[in-house]
Amino acid sequence: MSSRILIIEDERSIAELERDYLEIAGYAADIEGSGDTGLQRALSEAYDLVILDLMLPKVDGFEICRRIRSEKDIPILMVSAKKEDIDKIRGLGLGADDYIIKPFSPGELVARVKAHLSRYERLMGRKETKNDEVRIRGLVIDRTARRVFVNGREVVFTTKEFDLLTYLAVNPNRVFSKDQLFDHIWGMDSMGDIATVTVHIRKLREKVEQDPSNPQYIETIWGAGYRFRI
Repeated sequence: MSSRILIIEDERSIAELERDYLEIAGYAADIEGSGDTGLQRALSEAYDLVILDLMLPKVDGFEICRRIRSEKDIPILMVSAKKEDIDKIRGLGLGADDYIIKPFSPGELVARVKAHLSRYERLMGRKETKNDEVRIRGLVIDRTARRVFVNGREVVFTTKEFDLLTYLAVNPNRVFSKDQLFDHIWGMDSMGDIATVTVHIRKLREKVEQDPSNPQYIETIWGAGYRFRI
């Protein structure tokens, strides 16, 4: 997936030129022409880098930079026609990663964007650490971190509960008998009784279902077993 870049620039012709060159380089770029809407998108959406003009209507670039940096670590490239060192020092002091003075060549902008994105990815190790997640309606199962979120709220599971929930969720709309689930989760050589499957299904429903008596995720198929519905 290509990196997403947000351009916050009130001069439309400049913003469109920047976007065109970034898209030619393989990036996805969006434009916001006002400081308030630009700030809102920068904070609420998943961008990999922000190109930020200094002089903007509603909210200026300094304030936007400060707000973004207080919540996110993504690279910020500040752009301005103002050449005064004090503005550059202030922008970098607020957390901007670079300061480009207008007029500049689009090629220079793209080169700086590439450099900062590469550096950011190396520092964060993002490509190597992206978690394996299963998302089904309001349920998020983070298989890498072994964490579960139900409607945005984290719910704690035991090891076997997590394994059972994950196995059902990654095999949706398929019916498993109690014997099959027991063999897969506990192992054929495990000491125990398949009745433990029933107990664990009940616990899962208590944790993930809004109404455990009327389950929307884990269905009982009478005489056959259980099925995870998507």
